[in-house]
Amino acid sequence: MSTFESNEAVASLALDARCTLGEGVLWDAARRRWLWTDIEAACLWRWAGPGHAATRCALPDRLGSFALCRSGRLLLGLAKGLAWGREQGDRMEVSPMVPVEAAEPRTRINDGRTDRAGNFVFGTFNQSLERRPICGFYQFSRRHGLRRLALPAVAIANSICFSPDGRTMYFTDTAKGRILQCDYDADAAKVANLREFAQVTGGGPDGSVIDAEGCLWNAQWGAGRVVRYAPSGERLMSVAVAAPHASCPAFGGEGLHDLMITSARAELDAAALARSPQSGGLFLLHLPGVTGLADALFED
Repeated sequence: MSTFESNEAVASLALDARCTLGEGVLWDAARRRWLWTDIEAACLWRWAGPGHAATRCALPDRLGSFALCRSGRLLLGLAKGLAWGREQGDRMEVSPMVPVEAAEPRTRINDGRTDRAGNFVFGTFNQSLERRPICGFYQFSRRHGLRRLALPAVAIANSICFSPDGRTMYFTDTAKGRILQCDYDADAAKVANLREFAQVTGGGPDGSVIDAEGCLWNAQWGAGRVVRYAPSGERLMSVAVAAPHASCPAFGGEGLHDLMITSARAELDAAALARSPQSGGLFLLHLPGVTGLADALFED
């Protein structure tokens, strides 16, 4: 397990993006750039790093999560369905494909990522004020289409990621403040042995990513931090972010040693934004002692 001089670190502002709800950051290794969504602004951000201009691509609906495809296009988790996306300069050519929870107006697609076999796994979010657990988790593949995973209903699906061998799935209902794990069979879309992984206090568990050692890095909404957990669930390290609503981490850059973190301005009033003006930005921490683990490309 990697060791550090301190179990506390601070991420610095990399891009003052001022996203309303920045989420779902991914490293596009083929094009050497970061991609992320501003869900409420219905756009995809693209940035190749310092010295390059960040660009935004407008979308027809809110983008909860997305995946890079083997063909070079994107699999988009728009509010009420999956779609193919192909970038055409500053616009996105979108081809709707599969509706998701079409009969339930309260929900939209939220967090998601590919499993180690290249299937897209995602969950939904109850947008209504009462936040009842009416949402589910799904797997999508070209071979089998859309299959619902036999996991408990949630209010806010988040923290979806997979162990290096692909046999363990992690997820959360942000509203309940604990990260869960289960055995996962990608080919059969089967889950079993549901159990607690870690309790989160002082914030809500949001997006997560796994590193090469099998450790889980979780962004904690309301707490302004990302926490690294050992495969056992032991808390190892905390990374402070100068924005209370840290939302999603990802590893990228040369050697996958850069931890990039999205954040949000949503749910912050004028006074809170005055205290944390970098909210909605993209934050970076270089971690030479840690190596990320690239997501599989979606098998399209």
